[in-house]
Amino acid sequence: MNSITRRSPVIDSGLRPAPEETLRGRNVKSGPFGVLDIGTTKIACLIGRAESDGRLRALGFGWQRSRGIKSGGIVDLDDAERAIRAAVGAAEDMADMRLKSVYVNLSCGQPESRLFNVQWPVDGRAVSSDDIRRVVREARLRASTEGRVTIHALPLNFSADETPGVTDPRGLFCDTLTAQLHVVDGSSTALRTLAACLSRCELDIAALVSAPYAAGLAALVGDERELGATVIDMGGGTTSMAVFYEGQVVHTAQLPVGGNHVTTDIAMGLSTPIAHAERLKALYGSCHASPDDSRELLPVPSVGEAEHQIAQVPRSHLISCIKPRAEEIFEMVKDRLETAGLGRAGNGRVVLTGGASQLGGVRDLASQILERPVRLGRPAGVIGLPDSAATPNFATLTGLLAFASGDGQVMQDIDFESERQSGWFGRLVDFLKNRV
Repeated sequence: MNSITRRSPVIDSGLRPAPEETLRGRNVKSGPFGVLDIGTTKIACLIGRAESDGRLRALGFGWQRSRGIKSGGIVDLDDAERAIRAAVGAAEDMADMRLKSVYVNLSCGQPESRLFNVQWPVDGRAVSSDDIRRVVREARLRASTEGRVTIHALPLNFSADETPGVTDPRGLFCDTLTAQLHVVDGSSTALRTLAACLSRCELDIAALVSAPYAAGLAALVGDERELGATVIDMGGGTTSMAVFYEGQVVHTAQLPVGGNHVTTDIAMGLSTPIAHAERLKALYGSCHASPDDSRELLPVPSVGEAEHQIAQVPRSHLISCIKPRAEEIFEMVKDRLETAGLGRAGNGRVVLTGGASQLGGVRDLASQILERPVRLGRPAGVIGLPDSAATPNFATLTGLLAFASGDGQVMQDIDFESERQSGWFGRLVDFLKNRV
């Protein structure tokens, strides 16, 4: 198949979306779904569906090295379109179907996270679904800022008059309904560019999902989500985090530094080409020094020199380029978590995902700086997922599939999409469908 040509539609009645099923207290959407992870180093697409027992099954998978992407945002529409088409086309080939829409990770547009408390008058009657919709609408209005678009408005908990800790207030009688909501937004211009690029690829946006939120859905176990855990997704151009507590995501943040910055530090410190710096990082890189590092010599070509002129550099020099940047990343994460003031929610276990999390010694360094237990998170629970995708750097991708099936979504029987689609983003999508 041509790398930038999508397949023709394939009619397969067995792959048509099925009605929603109730499973383990939540509505499970059967699919099939297409999800797309657009990152600085790779673009990946996964097609899957939910089985009758709620487990996810992969139907198609494809990925490409990113082109036209920087720090999670699109900087070249033509290059990004080619890479997206190639990744999506490979997944469509494997699944033998054509996608019309995709769930997409939000890593562009400087996403920000805020908590809002909203009070809504109920006047002594029973709380209805309409009341909850109005509360979400009010939170979106309060969060509205010029140049920003609300992506998530997630109800965390409710109070019915003086009764706190209510998960679902419908049917309760009260005078005032109070809700705490977690709102995530992003830059409208960056999202315009993203929507335009996907429209050129003949794809609609089913939903945008915060990247670390999706990574958490893939990498955290149920007890971690409930008791409190922080997912740190270490990408190429950015490092993002999501804090989960009592089953909900309560905070997200993104830092403009990632694995590519480590590679650049190596290239500059050893005066070697970027491609070789990446190879050195992958093969010999570590955040921890050992006594033998000064005696172990590594072949390092110099920038601008002939290919046969190879310098021999002690491994200790390589580690001295890597460790300061890795320390900086975790110090920034620590500062951000302390500034957020999350209390118990921000003091739980840490789970690392993303390509940069596979650097040697990174788990121990994170535990030392953050002063918390740390483990490496891998995607779990997807049947038929290729071995190449069952690694920490594809956690966001598989988490997007979990989100599409209903995981992590509260009160799924309430249609919050009508609120979202009536806003700016819905109008933008409609405009692009007709004009781009």
